[in-house]
Amino acid sequence: MGDPAFAVLGRDGRVIDAALTDDTGGAVERVRLDDDTLPGWVRDRESAGRIRWVWNDTARWYPRLLRAGVTVARCWDLRLGHAILRWAQSVPADDPVRTAGPWASASADPAAEPDSPALFEWDGGAGAHTGLPSGLDAALAEWRSQEAAVRRSEDPARLRLLLAAESAGGLLASELTAAGVPWDVAEHERVLTTALGEIGPGGRPRRLEELAAGIRTALGDPALNPDSPPQLLRSLRRAGITVQTTGRWELAQHEHPAIAPLLEYKKLARLLTANGWAWLDEWVRDGRFRPVYVPGGVVTGRWASSGGGALQIPRQLRQAVRADPGWKLVVADVAQLEPRVLAGMSSDASLAQAARGRDLYAGIVEATAIATRPEAKVAMLGAMYGATTGDSGRLVPHLRRSFPRAMRLVDDAARIGEDGGAVSTWLGRTSPPPDERWRGVQRRASEAGATAADIDRARRAARDRGRFTRNFVVQGTAAEWALAWLADLRGRLSALPAASASAPGSGPVFSTRAHAAFFLHDEVIVHTPAELADDVAAAVQASAAEAARLLFGDFPLDFPLDVRIADAADKA
Repeated sequence: MGDPAFAVLGRDGRVIDAALTDDTGGAVERVRLDDDTLPGWVRDRESAGRIRWVWNDTARWYPRLLRAGVTVARCWDLRLGHAILRWAQSVPADDPVRTAGPWASASADPAAEPDSPALFEWDGGAGAHTGLPSGLDAALAEWRSQEAAVRRSEDPARLRLLLAAESAGGLLASELTAAGVPWDVAEHERVLTTALGEIGPGGRPRRLEELAAGIRTALGDPALNPDSPPQLLRSLRRAGITVQTTGRWELAQHEHPAIAPLLEYKKLARLLTANGWAWLDEWVRDGRFRPVYVPGGVVTGRWASSGGGALQIPRQLRQAVRADPGWKLVVADVAQLEPRVLAGMSSDASLAQAARGRDLYAGIVEATAIATRPEAKVAMLGAMYGATTGDSGRLVPHLRRSFPRAMRLVDDAARIGEDGGAVSTWLGRTSPPPDERWRGVQRRASEAGATAADIDRARRAARDRGRFTRNFVVQGTAAEWALAWLADLRGRLSALPAASASAPGSGPVFSTRAHAAFFLHDEVIVHTPAELADDVAAAVQASAAEAARLLFGDFPLDFPLDVRIADAADKA
């Protein structure tokens, strides 16, 4: 056998079996390991040359390696790959990878890994999945099945790029948890105390208690618990405030002395519940917030979070995201990612020109009869999300005249969805089929004796699905671009030299190296030694250009970034 291109891993209890194979998947050399010998063996294989690790679930394997100070450059995550290939339209309908089975039914389990440390010690158990086959033979069989499915697909190159990017995202998700977000606990507590006040004798922050007392007085209900929606709803109605829910938007439509303190109470109660002192105790250790990311957790391929609320850090707490002494934060986000992706997918040169080197919405104003930037934004969001009334309905026709290729792409996606069909992203992630309930609604509307209500219900369901598929192709391709951006950036950061200034809270791998610390759809935060900050900023820009090239080739489309270097995220 020549130099191995793949290393397939499987586990039987505490025994780990590995198979080294070339890129044909033919000749195999088997090695038996355990948890103590695995990290050193992986480190040796990585240093020997380019190799791709094949395993059932990155969240199960990689965190153990990171704790031992070992990183890998590339992997093939069989769970993530199966989730893509099972529904991919480009894979033949009779391909074995489409059959339901354990690879399709695995579920997330925060305690899946045996003998795992607690969650805040960032073990791979968090985010790992149960129900997955774990043995080597099962991994080899599934890997070969996925390889065959890709080869049989209509566009193997795109599908391989998608699987590589998705697997790279799995690696990065584990690294983000391992390194953590640098977090200033004292600053966080200062924000909480300033907003909420000190904790009173009853355990409620003083500011919340003051607001609750004002709400009770304004509503004439001294026993009201404003945290109880049923109690609050009854109290509001008794006071003559006719509302159907206690949501903030609906409350804001009314004028009453209770409304202002109630809205403020809800805002502060949300802060306390989502990111208060209890959150600090659970999620921040050693100066790091360590959320649990779920790559591909949304059907479009966007990430989700299974712990810590990584995707919902409130703006007022960004000042707690603070670099260690001698380090900096490089904060970068992409301007108008989804509309730019739409231009690339549709090869709409006019929309690409409107976006080139400038604010895309300002470019739309110049290219269309739309008068203002806010209206241009409303129109574009309406086109991508299927808004058909109000300002969106009035403005979208201007986009259809000026950018016909782009608008035809999303309109066609909506039509396919309304008809019950599936659509695919640029690289080949396919939307899930409509569920049986949706199909039942459509069947009832087409049967003899269907009522007007049945027909109306079917039309609404069809429009809803059309709005979903309309946005699926754009949001999913934007997620692919972001994964390509991050995967390339991950490689560039690993090539930068280590620094003398240490950030021990970032763990054994990243304590002296620039590393991604946070990711949210179109934004990344890199924690870097100060002397490398300019190099990191350049790497972030170069990776964005490379992601555009990977997905859209030489189509003249740019993805301008807002890149800032700062000590704290709120200063960027």
